Amino acid sequence: MSKLAKDAATFKSSMQRQDYTSWHSQPPAPETKRASPDTTAGSPSGPKKKRPKTNVVYSQPADTGTGTNVNTQLLYAVNHLKSTQNPMRLQDIAIVTNTPLDSDHVLLEKFKAHEKIHWDPKTDLYSYKHEFNFRNKAALLTEIQRQTRKGGGISVRALKESWKEAPAAIEELEKEGDVLVTRTVKDGQLRMVFWNEIKPTEEAGGMQVEKEFHELWHSLKVPNDVDLLRQLASDGLQAAVAEATVPKGPAVKKKGKKGGAPRQRQIRITNTHLKGEIDLTKDFVAPG
Repeated sequence: MSKLAKDAATFKSSMQRQDYTSWHSQPPAPETKRASPDTTAGSPSGPKKKRPKTNVVYSQPADTGTGTNVNTQLLYAVNHLKSTQNPMRLQDIAIVTNTPLDSDHVLLEKFKAHEKIHWDPKTDLYSYKHEFNFRNKAALLTEIQRQTRKGGGISVRALKESWKEAPAAIEELEKEGDVLVTRTVKDGQLRMVFWNEIKPTEEAGGMQVEKEFHELWHSLKVPNDVDLLRQLASDGLQAAVAEATVPKGPAVKKKGKKGGAPRQRQIRITNTHLKGEIDLTKDFVAPG
């Protein structure tokens, strides 16, 4: 072997034993082939995986529970106690609402001082002060009677907050003829309830009008003005005519003069130094 061939072999062996410990001398990583868009499912590499869709709306803040603000935690606790009908312990309220109600002294004082929270020191239970206090249909009817005698009805929403079964009981009382109910035009939901003072009997009246008469009443059409005047004239009647008020025109102001009453200027009294010596209210008469 010639000397040139030995030098070439030595150089190749030294290149194979080179240490790539430094990142400067690291050889470039082999580029991986990406799957083409038209890769079929039967290919060895398989189809391209799609990114899973999420329903997270990143423009809205995430729900972090009851928060760290005292007033926010107080609102959570009060609303939960409002939704339940039975008194609760303080520890139970704190667990259900996930609030430090039993450990935070400031939050507890605000909770006790709330106008809608009632605390019983004997049982150490907390309850919500509803606007009405009833739990059966008879007590509900008594409350409706009391409110109607004052001159008004009761909102069904307020009754439902005090007793969840109130709407169903009101519908039963309506069928029995004990109450009168107004409903929303859009969806027919219960709105206001009144006590029916006239019991639905054949002697005293107060019974609901039958559907046949409802249809007859709504089938009547009011005639137009021409037909109405012709019908009145044929019956020897005359339509009442209201006096037409003549609209007053805008007040025309004269040129060169300002509108309104003339102002009275205050007269300045002079010659005050003669007061007491000459009577200025009388005409001057020369002596002699």
